[in-house]
Formats: sequence, C-alpha cells, structure tokens
Amino acid sequence: MSEPKTLTPEYFEKVYAANDDPWDFASSEYEAEKYAATLAALPEENYQNAFEIGCSIGVLTEQLAARCDKLLAVDVSEKALEQASRRCANLPNVRLEIRRMPNEFPVETFDLILISEVGYYLAPEDWQTAMNEVFAHLNDGGQVALVHWTPPVDDYPQTGDAVHDSFAEFAAGKMRKRKSFRREKYRLDVWEKLMMS
Repeated sequence: MSEPKTLTPEYFEKVYAANDDPWDFASSEYEAEKYAATLAALPEENYQNAFEIGCSIGVLTEQLAARCDKLLAVDVSEKALEQASRRCANLPNVRLEIRRMPNEFPVETFDLILISEVGYYLAPEDWQTAMNEVFAHLNDGGQVALVHWTPPVDDYPQTGDAVHDSFAEFAAGKMRKRKSFRREKYRLDVWEKLMMS
C-alpha cells in the first residue's frame, strides 16, 4: 500500500472550478455553528498578529479579522483567494496570500495561528514539518487553534483525529492545552506555547 500524499494545489483548483463554495462555508448551519464555537474558544479578545492557514473563500477570515490587529490568511487556491479578497475587501488589517504549507511559511511570528479544516490534507511527514514550522513561528504565550472534521474522507491522507492526536504528542512539554472539545463531527483544541524561562 502506497504512503498517503499531501493533496496538491491542482486538486483544490479542480474542486473550486466545479463549485465556488464546495464545502458550503457561506451557507451551512454546521459551518456557522463551528465558526462561532471556534471564535468563542479563542482565549484572548484581541490578537496583535494572527495567521490563518487554509482560509479558503474567507468566511471565517472575515469574522476572525474583528479580533486581530493584523491577520495574514493564506490558501493554495487562487480561485478561493479571489473570493476571499472580495469578501475581505473592506478589511485593511487582512492580508491574503497564496502559500503552500508546510514549505512556504512567512518569516514573521504570530500570537495566534489558526488551522481549521486543513491539517488532514497533509501527509503525516508534511504535517510533522508543519507542526515544527507552526511552533517556530509562534510567539511565547501564543496560541494554536486546531479545528477539524473527524469522520474519515477517502481522498484525505489523514483524519482529523490523527491530526489532533499527533499535535498533542508534539506539544508535550512545549505547550499547554487551553481548550478542548468534540462535537458530533468535529474536534477543537487550543494550545498555548509555554513562556521561555
């Protein structure tokens, strides 16, 4: 059996070519509830510099922006980012860029990194690299919010639970868990980087 491979930008361009909002981010009650729960789980009212990995068409980006002085939101899909740029056009604190994780991390550091519905698109070895990059780009006391669909999906190299479980292993001794819960079809964990003594 071959090793699972990270899904390519071409995969996502085909998905968005077939449907402007393939996961119903803008219209689904499930997504609206999950976004509200995600924002409610964030421990701080305001973040100076936040990073959203896998912003898609920018529905959560638009909502998160109200809590951030600066927000960098990235995706691999040009088609998705075209929609995100229209949705966030009046938000001067939002910067949108095409970047492929884990190899195209920005140079700056952040006090919040949001990884919502994206970790399971990465093969386990790429997810390991991504976790190292996330930790390296997080300020002391900064937070990582992970939110993922938990039922298995045939196309995806990992499950949401595998992503969260491996992050918990990675975080041991380096981060503390601030929030954690499960709903019927998704899981949310918020981790905080321990302050260096």
